[in-house]
Amino acid sequence: MSWGTELWDQFDNLEKHTQWGIDVLEKYIKFVKERTEIELSYAKQLRNLSKKYQPKKNSKEEEEYRYTSCKAFLSTLNEMNDYAGQHEVISENMTSQITTDLARFVQELKQERKSNFHDGRKAQQHMETCWKQLESSKRRFERDCKEADRAQQYFEKMDADINVTKADVEKARQQAQIRHQMAEDSKADYSSSLQKFNQEQHEYYHTHIPSIFQKIQEMEERRIVRIGESMKTYAEVDRQVIPIIGKCLDGIVKAAEAINQKSDSQLVIEAYKSGFEPPGDIEFEDYTQPMKRTVSDNSLSNSRGDGKPELKFGGKSKGKLWPFIKKNKSPKQQKEPLSHRFNEFMISKPKIHCFRSLKRGGATPEDFSNLPPEQRRKKLQQKVDELNKEIQKEMDQRDAITKMKDVYLKNPQMGDPASLDHKLTEVSQNIEKLRLEAQKFEAWLAEVEGRLPARGEQARRQSGMYDGQGAPTANSCAQDRESPDGSYTEERSQENEVKVLATDFDDEFDDEEPLPAIGTCKALYTFEGQNEGTISVIEGEILYVIEEDKGDGWTRIRRNEDEEGYVPTSYVEVYLDKNAKGAKTYI
Repeated sequence: MSWGTELWDQFDNLEKHTQWGIDVLEKYIKFVKERTEIELSYAKQLRNLSKKYQPKKNSKEEEEYRYTSCKAFLSTLNEMNDYAGQHEVISENMTSQITTDLARFVQELKQERKSNFHDGRKAQQHMETCWKQLESSKRRFERDCKEADRAQQYFEKMDADINVTKADVEKARQQAQIRHQMAEDSKADYSSSLQKFNQEQHEYYHTHIPSIFQKIQEMEERRIVRIGESMKTYAEVDRQVIPIIGKCLDGIVKAAEAINQKSDSQLVIEAYKSGFEPPGDIEFEDYTQPMKRTVSDNSLSNSRGDGKPELKFGGKSKGKLWPFIKKNKSPKQQKEPLSHRFNEFMISKPKIHCFRSLKRGGATPEDFSNLPPEQRRKKLQQKVDELNKEIQKEMDQRDAITKMKDVYLKNPQMGDPASLDHKLTEVSQNIEKLRLEAQKFEAWLAEVEGRLPARGEQARRQSGMYDGQGAPTANSCAQDRESPDGSYTEERSQENEVKVLATDFDDEFDDEEPLPAIGTCKALYTFEGQNEGTISVIEGEILYVIEEDKGDGWTRIRRNEDEEGYVPTSYVEVYLDKNAKGAKTYI
């Protein structure tokens, strides 16, 4: 099967068909290109969607992600970000493996097609020239033959006429012979032209055209094969990312299976638990006797402990009502039914009288005395942990400066050791300040832990735990005591009562989510991180940067998901991601 033999007379149709084939290939290239644009747009929209629902730093929304359900949602957002990355890979691979190669191939096809059809037209023009030459010699032969025939007839007529002179007859005979010779010459020329044309025509239809059409056929078949291979590549590009997309979906399923409703419920308890005990029973008020109402001096935690001394109110302090029930301002006011009081307890915000006095102007006390006992303990513990981390960080910085000073002493050309003395003194002073601060908060923490019951102990409350005088135990919320500055003494007067609004305590104690990598770094020297918060590195090791130097000389890095810590900034060469917010490259 060959186009040269089967389609020898279809030059124009083959020209149209091959142009159509190139158009089809260009249409497929356009299709793939638009697919890559769709993949990029889809990936961009997925990334924007994931970014939109990511928790904002230092916000209440970020603190909510300590719950397992929110962690699962965060994992879903991260997996969708990776999912979007695979669609970007699809776009990149289709562009490099299909669009670019086919565009180059189309240009080659156009050049080859143009060359082949140019050769075909050239052969056609040659045949047309040969045909014109043949026609010209044929017409000349025909004309000469007719002229010779007329000359012969004229000679015969002159020869038969007795009135014509012998000279005229001889002249007519010579003219006839000349015409006859011209006819013979034209005949020979026509025969030669005909023979040459037939030879050229045979070569044209059996050699030139088959060869040209064979090249065109091979070109067209290569186009067909190439578009088929491109379609296979199109499918393979999608198939290559399916395992990774499957891993992303498996990660979402795994995160969903990690949701623990009991753990989330426990986190709610830890977030909102006040540490107080429920109030005791309300004493019966006997209206049959003309006597003043006896008010039970109950507190939020008035258990009569064995062997514990009873505390009595002194000065102006009188017996308190149940802390969640409003006082009757007028002694003549009609008593409210018990159901109304219970409803008021359920919907009203508590007035807490057992905290240390708040400073004027509503500022949060340094010792967090405005918080319930349990929340105060957690806040103080968090503050102590933060101070200890800062102390460790300063100590590591001091060690790094000391080591650098030793290097300068051994190699003076690297730097002046005296230039580090001021920084070393400053760091030592910071360490001392932080230690004093930590001791202060540890003292407050010890005070709170001394008053709170053992953690995990269930609240035990029984009726009859109040004595006749209504004196509470040392855990009482209404005890008469002073704050460390002596500014607080509980009075019966409404003007001296501190009213504390309910606070969202869950904003304070969220687990810290892992920080994303903002770049990479290369260790210039070996550093042995023996202190807490540091990490050991080996010279030449490549690690991830998750927090750049904040001016304290330390950079936070990560080796893997479980190993991260601080190293001296001078020990590493940092390359921050240009796309990271506020990133800049420095050494």
